[in-house]
This record gives sequence, structure tokens and C-alpha cells, in this order.
Amino acid sequence: MKAVVFTVMLILPCTVILAQNKYGLTPTDYEGYLESVKANSKKELVDLEQFIPGIVLDIRYATNNNFTGEKIYNLAKAYARKPVAEAVKRAQAELAKQGLGIKIFDAYRPYAATVKFYEVYKDTTYVASPYRGSRHNRGCAIDMTIINLKTGEELVMPTGYDSFKKEAWPSTPVKDPVIRKNRQLIIDTMEKQGFKVNGSEWWHFDFIGWRNYEVLDIDFETLEK
Repeated sequence: MKAVVFTVMLILPCTVILAQNKYGLTPTDYEGYLESVKANSKKELVDLEQFIPGIVLDIRYATNNNFTGEKIYNLAKAYARKPVAEAVKRAQAELAKQGLGIKIFDAYRPYAATVKFYEVYKDTTYVASPYRGSRHNRGCAIDMTIINLKTGEELVMPTGYDSFKKEAWPSTPVKDPVIRKNRQLIIDTMEKQGFKVNGSEWWHFDFIGWRNYEVLDIDFETLEK
């Protein structure tokens, strides 16, 4: 009997470890995140809605209105690491001078969501690889567009959010001068604040210092506590 129990105890921990590391990546959990913030306050995840006056949220993954057709998040929240949040706040202030503002579609994304996206749509041109994790998982990416502050309407862009068409690439030529101008405005505004546009998504901006931050797998309910 003792031999059987010993064998089970050997097997079970290995099974758990393999399940947690299906793609060979072990993201930082909430306890690890708190320790990292204690050591470096810049690693704090900041609530963008509270931190940036007037910013608008349209968190598509908290609804069925996204490419998966499923609700991925239980809460419609947007978090980003502190320096990222500060950079977005500066971008919002710049746009406000023109009567414009930022609408956020997504920001920090738990690693579990990245795994889900990959398993739904495995083309890493448009979804991040779970073997590496995404800039969103590090709290260092913003999915966004620009809106008119008076009307709340989005400026017309080459495609809608989460389009898997080549027209969504920021390098794809645009004939319409208004759309071309709007796309250039969002790129210029964000690059001025230390972001780089994603090569296949005009709405996706990576903070240049993203390598300094760990991949996280913390749900919004935990962050809200």
C-alpha cells in the first residue's frame, strides 16, 4: 500500500507541472507580481480609466463582439504598467488639444486569454504565440483608436478593430486621404510617447520598454481586490 501511495505522489506533481506549462512558459502569478512591484514600483498595473481623465473604454473581450465570438473577460477593465499608463496619459493630453481623445479596446491581457486566442486562431500574424506570451500579457500594449471628444465618434480608419485583413497593416497603402491622415495621426501620436505600432494592426501599440516586464496571468477580479 505504501508503495502505491508513493508512486501516485511521484506522478501527480509532474502532471500538474506539465498542465501549467503546456507551451513551455510559466507566467508570473499575483503573488509574484506583488513582489515585483515591491522591488520596482514602475511594475504596478494602473487602472487606465481612473488614471486618465476622459479616456473611453470599449473592452471588446468583455463582450461577444470580438473575433472569438465569446466573452473572454468577466470585467471590462483596462490596466497597463505605470510608465505605459503615463505615456498614454500624455498621448491623451496631446490629442485633447485637437478636440480628440483615446478609446481603448484592450490593454493588459491575462496570459490565459492569449492561450485561448491562439487555440481559436493559430495564425501568429494576428494573435500572439503562447510560447512567448504577448506584450499585452506584460501590461505593455494598448489596442486603441481615436475619437472626436464632442461626438464620441471614432475617426475613420482603414479597418475595424481586430480585422485579420492586410488592409489593417500600417504599411498597406491607403487611397482615401482622410483615412490615411487619421492612421498617420494615431501612429505619430503614439510613437511620440514611446510606442511602436504593430506590423499587422494599426490599432496595436507596443511600449518600447516591454522587455523589462514579466508575462503575467492575473485576472481582473484579482486586480480589483
